[in-house]
Amino acid sequence: MKTMNRILNSKWLVSGVSLTLGTGIGAGLVGLKKANESPIRETLSDIYKRIPIIPIPNVDAATDLSKYHTGQVGTARATEIMKYGFPALTHIKNRESYVLSYDPRNRTAHWVIEQLNIPNLTGESDRKCSEFKEDDSVHVYHRATNWDYKGSGFDRGHLAAAANHKWNQKAMDETFYLSNTAPQNPHLNQKAWNGLEKYCRSLTRHYQNVFVCTGPLYLPRTEADGKMYVKYQVIGKNNVAVPTHFFKVVILEKRSGEVELRSYVMPNAPVDENTPLERFLVPVESIERASGLLFVPNIMKRTSSLRAITAGGK
Repeated sequence: MKTMNRILNSKWLVSGVSLTLGTGIGAGLVGLKKANESPIRETLSDIYKRIPIIPIPNVDAATDLSKYHTGQVGTARATEIMKYGFPALTHIKNRESYVLSYDPRNRTAHWVIEQLNIPNLTGESDRKCSEFKEDDSVHVYHRATNWDYKGSGFDRGHLAAAANHKWNQKAMDETFYLSNTAPQNPHLNQKAWNGLEKYCRSLTRHYQNVFVCTGPLYLPRTEADGKMYVKYQVIGKNNVAVPTHFFKVVILEKRSGEVELRSYVMPNAPVDENTPLERFLVPVESIERASGLLFVPNIMKRTSSLRAITAGGK
């Protein structure tokens, strides 16, 4: 609740949300801001009651970001991470070095966004000091546990990779929350997916900033009767959903101000690690349609120069 309070209380999110979700949410958030400037007369639950219910909220990119300084923690870091807006706004959790939207039904994240640059990737943090743990900010009915994964045959696959957050041990530790993992085929996790994570880190040598959004997909397939179904396994007593695929949307900032976009999808199955990553490039629209998220509209609010790299592109 404290994390959500900080996010809702930030000036830039008030601006971004009100632009997209209308005056109802705008009034609710402004009400919260005023309540915190004077003796508190309303609780968050009271304010939420005044926010209209809408189907799939889409939040515009931030319009008045506060300056982020290297090594700074807290709201300003989250502000910079979310420079290109929220793909959707549900169950947002703000960590030291990434932001996620949690999916309580499937016991994993809808998406996780992290900002990679050379300072973030550099440090003495050691994953040997970190342990996978339940996310106690999630209601016990809706969280995954280590017991769910035990004997399942699946790895606890990081969405925000631990190696992306060496700058701070606490930041690395927070990547081990089970809310930041999903059941992942061990061969995929340790081979091809790991190769994609390493590639994203390598891009920091050529781009000023690398923003990575990662998440699960549950894609339909045609069965023997000719009809299409969405089917996926669940594991453990908490029925943690096993994604059929995973995606990464990579936003690359050049020093010139130009922005490139690369979008990848891999099946949650063994993948030959020698397969060129270019083979997994897909149009970002296919991820937007499959996931229910939106990326391009938010990005276009921050730049007029967007180049999407697809298979065969340079």
